[in-house]
Amino acid sequence: MTATDYDAPVPFNLSEHLLGDRIREGLGDRVALRLDDGTRTYREVDALASRFAHLLRDEGVRPEERVLIALPDGADFVGAIFGVLRMGAVVVMVNPHLPEEMVRYFLEYTGATAVIASGEAAECFAATARDTTRSARVFDLDGEELRDRLATAPATFDPYPSHPDDAAIWLFSGGTTGKPKAVVQPHRSFANTTELYGRRFLRMTRDDVTLSVPKLYFGYATGSNLFFPFSVGGAACLFEDRCTADALFARIARHRPTILINVPTMIRNLLAHEAAAEQDLSCLRLATSAGEALPVDLHARWNETFGVELLDGLGTAEMWHVFLSNAIGDVRPGTLGRAVPGFDVEVRDADGRPVPVGEVGALWVRGDSRAISYWQQRTKTRATFRGEWVALGDMVSMDESGVVTYQGRSDDMLKVGGKWLSPKELEDCLGQHDAVKEVAVVGVTSPEGLVVPHAFVVTAGGAATGEDLAAELQAYARNHLEPYKSPRQVHFVDDMPRTHLGKIDRGRLSRTAD
Repeated sequence: MTATDYDAPVPFNLSEHLLGDRIREGLGDRVALRLDDGTRTYREVDALASRFAHLLRDEGVRPEERVLIALPDGADFVGAIFGVLRMGAVVVMVNPHLPEEMVRYFLEYTGATAVIASGEAAECFAATARDTTRSARVFDLDGEELRDRLATAPATFDPYPSHPDDAAIWLFSGGTTGKPKAVVQPHRSFANTTELYGRRFLRMTRDDVTLSVPKLYFGYATGSNLFFPFSVGGAACLFEDRCTADALFARIARHRPTILINVPTMIRNLLAHEAAAEQDLSCLRLATSAGEALPVDLHARWNETFGVELLDGLGTAEMWHVFLSNAIGDVRPGTLGRAVPGFDVEVRDADGRPVPVGEVGALWVRGDSRAISYWQQRTKTRATFRGEWVALGDMVSMDESGVVTYQGRSDDMLKVGGKWLSPKELEDCLGQHDAVKEVAVVGVTSPEGLVVPHAFVVTAGGAATGEDLAAELQAYARNHLEPYKSPRQVHFVDDMPRTHLGKIDRGRLSRTAD
């Protein structure tokens, strides 16, 4: 353990660390949440968390059991997550708009004993729970009787004496193929990254107000738009409806946040908005980007249009949050920056040996935010968790100064004509063409049994799709890259399919092209 790690005491309950401690510090009357219907203070959130804890315990939920939360962003979500943690149970956060097939999968895979949801999500979970091998009690927050019980439950609850290494939250891997895998993270991980990245690296203070593009069920947002501001007595802006450029600009105008938690797709949408140049983002002291690679040209357009420092970084469910990032005052577009102090990163080959400076290899990381395991994935756990190191599927290169450049996922890398092709490299190239709004490159097996790159393109500015534009894009790639890297086919789509975490579903694109 390095000197910069957070040394959690025993016992240690994350709910008390992030919420209860603010009350004891005398910050109870500070605004914790900024919502469309008003604000909530730390004291009000603390009371709501205790009421959720009482409700769950009274209904027979026991410490260490899993509780699914499928709620839109708002006070109930925050109260529920802290309430579950406070009474010693384990949080499992999922998208409240899941299709019935995924609702069934999460119920059966997690073995949750309770579900906290509302509206159509609650109805879907309740109906599905009756037809699965697992038994889960569904709490529908739209029910009048349940609301009355919450309102009258005691506003205090003695926190369960969790150990720092007890499971706290299950996160789901952001893989773009297959069913999501649960990553079991302990209380210690969340406290560690909150201290290292949120408080020290982003320099969050009680004067900060955060606003996030991803919703709270996504671990990137759980940290940046809830745990980090709560650790210092700051405020988080939350809204229920889908995040669009209009919705985001409206909340920026209303709440005047100081930190914007962003992703490349929304950065593109904000820049494409007809009134982008008229927006006042002077309240922002910085923005972050993660979740997907941030193209250099997109970063440059952001700087030119908004002038807000944008920190691109990388985090994973296995380490909970960002551990590689560009730093305030030291941004290098096109890179992921350096390791956040408190974490170590290395680039290694398939045999686990360090590669020479500048060469592409797999990213390995160590630090005190390491997950316990993948749930019911013994083989994958053994392959990924190597002692104190975590061997990730991200392919990167590192220069002499420790600056890391992302090259793609190991399962996305393509062997074309005996040579390696990084889909990101081709995507960055095609993304600079005026007719391209968004692009994804996947490998497709040809009739001859060879893997070849196909590009899926969302066009910009009403560009005419068809054979002529496809040929133009292929020629553009050949003129800027080695010829073998040009896409063999270009497919035009209205929008990209997305995974449950909002990332491009490359598996679906591959199947479409087959």
